[in-house]
Amino acid sequence: MLAHEIRAKVARGEVSPLEVAQAYLERVRALDPGLGAFLRLNEALLEEAQRVDPSLPLAGLVVAVKDNIVTKGLATTAGSRLLENFVPPYEATAVARLKALGALVLGKTNLDEFAMGSSTEHSAFFPTKNPFDPSRVPGGSSGGSAAAVAADLAPLALGSDTGGSVRQPASFCGVYGLKPTYGRVSRFGLIAYASSLDQIGPLARSVRDLALLMDAVAGADPLDATSLDLPPRFQEALEAPLPPLRLGVVREGLAGNSPGVERALEEALSVFQGLGFSVKEVSWPSLPLALNAYYILAPAEASSNLARYDGTLYGFRAEGEELWRVVEETRARFGLEVKRRILVGTFVLSSG
Repeated sequence: MLAHEIRAKVARGEVSPLEVAQAYLERVRALDPGLGAFLRLNEALLEEAQRVDPSLPLAGLVVAVKDNIVTKGLATTAGSRLLENFVPPYEATAVARLKALGALVLGKTNLDEFAMGSSTEHSAFFPTKNPFDPSRVPGGSSGGSAAAVAADLAPLALGSDTGGSVRQPASFCGVYGLKPTYGRVSRFGLIAYASSLDQIGPLARSVRDLALLMDAVAGADPLDATSLDLPPRFQEALEAPLPPLRLGVVREGLAGNSPGVERALEEALSVFQGLGFSVKEVSWPSLPLALNAYYILAPAEASSNLARYDGTLYGFRAEGEELWRVVEETRARFGLEVKRRILVGTFVLSSG
């Protein structure tokens, strides 16, 4: 059942928030052992569901939250051994806004360590499988969130997107995902990878549910100076008539696609044309350089951001009497992919 349909049933009194929470909890416990979408469940879920006011806008909805988005009192690891036992003392703004509207955190979903990867095979704990074919990956780094939504283990999920980490797993798992415009959703409480690119984004099984989730989490936040002061009106926009629009298809983005992807694109363009869009092929000559730019900027920022994991403040701390040894042994627990990106970033920052 879709999220907006669940919400309507709760509003009509046909089902309670507790019954919804129980149903999803049972489904996760039955199906997730073979999927690996969740790193941990919210053990207080049923107790919290009993206290929810059914009149709240999101009452009855449970949300899967990527494990690099901090949740007060619920361990947040970023898929890393360095934060294996870290329990945040504060809440991410996006999570706090969901809770204020009556939604509940179902659990924390698996990811590539510190969101560095595109397959969810680089989690320090276990890989996540694609719910449609366990021999394939769900994409990443928000693979746990995408797999959870695709398998109907949760009606809604939050992920994060730096270089495709919501959009790519959404595509791999056949669900809807969105990277919001930078600043549209507060980054307060999102464990940083590349701060100038990171954004929290929604995943769902319908566009209407994406709009529902975006209306809840978007908006200005005094705790994030980069957040945009624009009122969220995503559901309202779905009901507005479409103005005459021109759709550009970037020629350079078409190279190397599989026949199935090309067919899907052609079908989508036909739908847009049927809605009155004018479709035109355009050229973006610098597009092939985008990935190169990403692998300069993102590792450079990651190298700086991940310097904080040295065993002196929070997370895992290696034993040792000499500070340099403590730092060395602590940071040795980073996974290979994270180490690789830190080294690339360190090289970039020290060049020239």
